[in-house]
Amino acid sequence: MLSVFDHGPPPPCPAPFNLAAHVMGRADALADKVALSVLRTDGAESWTYGQLQSAIRGTATGLLQAGLKPGDILLMRLGNTVEFPITYLGAITAGIVPVPTSSQLTEPETARIIAELSPAAILRDPDVACAAHPFQIGLTDLISMRDLPPAEYQMGDPERMAYVVYTSGTSGKPRAVAHAHRAIWARQMMMDGWYGLTENDRLCHAGAFNWTYTLGTGLMDPWTMGATALIPEPGTDIGALPTLLCTHEATVFAAAPGVYRKMLQESEKIESPTLRHGLCAGEKLSRHLHERWVKATGTELYEAYGMSECSTFISSSPAHPARGDALGQPQPGRRVAILGPDGPVPQGAEGTIAVHRSDPGLMLTYLNAPEEAEARMQGEWFLTGDQGAMAVDGQITYLGRDDDMMNAGGYRVSPVEVEAVLSRYPGITQVGAAAVEVKKDTFVIAAFYTGPEELDVAALRTYVEANLARYKQPRAFIHLPALPTGGNGKLLRRALPAYFKATTE
Repeated sequence: MLSVFDHGPPPPCPAPFNLAAHVMGRADALADKVALSVLRTDGAESWTYGQLQSAIRGTATGLLQAGLKPGDILLMRLGNTVEFPITYLGAITAGIVPVPTSSQLTEPETARIIAELSPAAILRDPDVACAAHPFQIGLTDLISMRDLPPAEYQMGDPERMAYVVYTSGTSGKPRAVAHAHRAIWARQMMMDGWYGLTENDRLCHAGAFNWTYTLGTGLMDPWTMGATALIPEPGTDIGALPTLLCTHEATVFAAAPGVYRKMLQESEKIESPTLRHGLCAGEKLSRHLHERWVKATGTELYEAYGMSECSTFISSSPAHPARGDALGQPQPGRRVAILGPDGPVPQGAEGTIAVHRSDPGLMLTYLNAPEEAEARMQGEWFLTGDQGAMAVDGQITYLGRDDDMMNAGGYRVSPVEVEAVLSRYPGITQVGAAAVEVKKDTFVIAAFYTGPEELDVAALRTYVEANLARYKQPRAFIHLPALPTGGNGKLLRRALPAYFKATTE
């Protein structure tokens, strides 16, 4: 059997359609229910569905009155505040195309974005860096728009562009990824396929308002379901999260693996009686960290896989837990394959994870680089660039980035596999693996780790000899104060070899 998961397509996206209208679809019926609570150690700032929808549609009116038109591109240079999701959905309400960006971008980085996209305007928090642009709308004016009369949702073709996000850039130059209004429709497949989310849930996301993971999983998806979103206020210490989860009766918690890791470093036992489970995405979750969370909370942790170009489409869930080291399986309605050069590989064989061109969560294209988008296609399949293997039951094991794959003596080795083994070793808090050049054209695997102190190399070698095939074993172990990460907190494996060179010169 070939590695293809296809259990039928999802229901078609209705037309006409508007992404923001879909997210706020239950707002009228739940007008007095709390949609969002910004959590503090001494209370919370709460917004009802009625207040939230009024602010979103008032902002849409304000943007149109400012001279923006449907189809215009609007660059968002806003901080980690509630203005971010309100403005994002306000723009989409009016048919304007927002471009959410990290507040950590520098002025030169924003200059490149402005040159590439030629935005009609920039929404600007004065405390957030941004290059010059002739039309900037300040934060004070933006906030005042909330009280304007509500704009009507601009309905239209679900295939038209709704928003643009940038890739992380870890695989090369960051690309502007254009998504259609239908992208939100695709996220319905996550509700049972990952979240197990209902209207009665209180979902707490540990990320910032201006992070796309938070924007989707932490805000828009709970609002689509009529649930309550809980977001810790900016600057909240990770050590305070267990108390916030308990005090505010969170039923689902979402974060990146790094947050779970830090929480468990500070608290061996986390008491939160209402918590049903946790959600994890952003980078590969280690088996060791997963087991520590279950032990500390008595609840499960469900992992998901997605990317800037396509919303999360492989995951474990309460209905379909992951088996062993697998990520999970494609969500109901998804069509996913593991491809080799000639198409789908046999079940169990390694290949590139691919999602079908028809997936409603797949991007429209890369703006100003459509040829690169087409280069990612293999027939009807979009190549993710990540390696995996599909079992007979559809469960997919993640084997790392195609360009992260290490070559040791002619064998291709996944860094994720090496990292998973070493992450269980006492005294290691975080680990990254990479191939390093020890002499001309001779590469070995090196492990870079953080922890309270440098560990005994002989003991580490004995450990990996017992847990990894010889060709997978690191030949060098380098203790670092911190591992290199990108602006989104992900491990930058490509940067690791430079640390090896620095320690050997």
